[in-house]
Amino acid sequence: SALRKARREQHLVSKRLLREETEAEDGAEMVPEPLSEAEVLELLKGMQRGSEERKRSLKQLHRALRNKETQQKFVRLDGSIRTLLGVFTSPLADIQMEAAHCLHELSHSSDPAVAEACLPATPYLLTYLSGHSVEFMELCLYTLGNLVVESEAVRKQLLPQGIIPVLASCIQSPHQAVLEALGYALSQLLQAKEAPTEIIPLVLDSPLPQHMLRLVCSGLKTGTGAAVEFAWCLHYIICSHTATTSLLSLGALPALTSLLLHLASEIPPNPPEGLELLVCPVLRCLSNLLAEQGFCCQNQVLDQRLLVALFLILQSFLQHHPFMAQECLCLLNNLTADEPFFCSALLSLDLLPALLQLLSSSQVVRVLVLTVLCNVAVQGAGHCQELLRALPLLLSLLLPLLAPPGDTQVLGQGLELLHLLFLHCPEAAADFLRQGGHQVLEQHQSIPELQERAGAL
Repeated sequence: SALRKARREQHLVSKRLLREETEAEDGAEMVPEPLSEAEVLELLKGMQRGSEERKRSLKQLHRALRNKETQQKFVRLDGSIRTLLGVFTSPLADIQMEAAHCLHELSHSSDPAVAEACLPATPYLLTYLSGHSVEFMELCLYTLGNLVVESEAVRKQLLPQGIIPVLASCIQSPHQAVLEALGYALSQLLQAKEAPTEIIPLVLDSPLPQHMLRLVCSGLKTGTGAAVEFAWCLHYIICSHTATTSLLSLGALPALTSLLLHLASEIPPNPPEGLELLVCPVLRCLSNLLAEQGFCCQNQVLDQRLLVALFLILQSFLQHHPFMAQECLCLLNNLTADEPFFCSALLSLDLLPALLQLLSSSQVVRVLVLTVLCNVAVQGAGHCQELLRALPLLLSLLLPLLAPPGDTQVLGQGLELLHLLFLHCPEAAADFLRQGGHQVLEQHQSIPELQERAGAL
């Protein structure tokens, strides 16, 4: 959950570690002391003996590999990975699972040399994504996801080995644990620096996008874990600026719009923890699709209910997840930019008072609120008059925001709003003067970035 939340601010490349809950309950030491080289060698020898000794050695190695020093000693020993892979291909399921746990611990290392030492394991990891147990497939997928983070060499090897077709086959699995792990592995690939040129084209040529869209839109019915992962996958694809047309042709915009409307209508008074992790990337996908394609996209989403949905989501999440205000306002900005339909709907649905309440939030949110108000005001005299009628205290609320010292972006956007109001409604300028606005503008004469605009006003 913490790793997913970090994605709000930036693309997140992370690693995940699956460990059995019983180990923590038993009080097993999470980070054991490092083994000596001789002790590692002894475990390697044990792995080549009878099945009971092999299993015991693998369990010990699995726990020992939680230590960074032991990991490095292990991969430096000649033949260590080859021995582990020999066991990994064992026909005995319990032995194979223990070997998979060892590879998984190695994949979690932050040392690129350890990840690259695991290169010979990739064809086996891909092969075992068909016809094995759910738990084993899940472990293999998380291991692959961890390996692609650390090393471009691993990614370069996995692509010709067919990782994209393999993932496309796995995405039809009925098991949520497999789908969530697959979404994780795919999201790691999609964030690689070479993704726009080398990975995303392969993904778009596969059945993956249509299945991702299906799984995101059915998230409330089947469980949000996989839906969250694939929603972020769609977000990374859209952010690559290479795939918008492909996603639009699959009906991404109406599908995500319907999902957002459904999510807003189903949110209980106290939303369950974790639901915001799905709503956030869905908002981003819609917002970025609109930003990419502009007017042609807006025509596909001309539905007043979208605005109501955004304000319902804001109302539901604002107290415990204030970051959602920024996500909702980014989409609201892209909906209202150069779009009279949504600007008029904001006024007719009486949503502006709720919007204005957000001016007490963070600097980023204040800028976005003022930007949306500018989107309405730029529509002309009629909209400006409606704006001032709907918000009779607008100018008095703007004055404190414009008083220096203040954030330059907030001040600049506030001055832009004043310019539009004065241009289309001269009576607003007279009212502003009566409230002492002239003195506020004079104070901006000394701020280089604002001098020209303040002087013009």
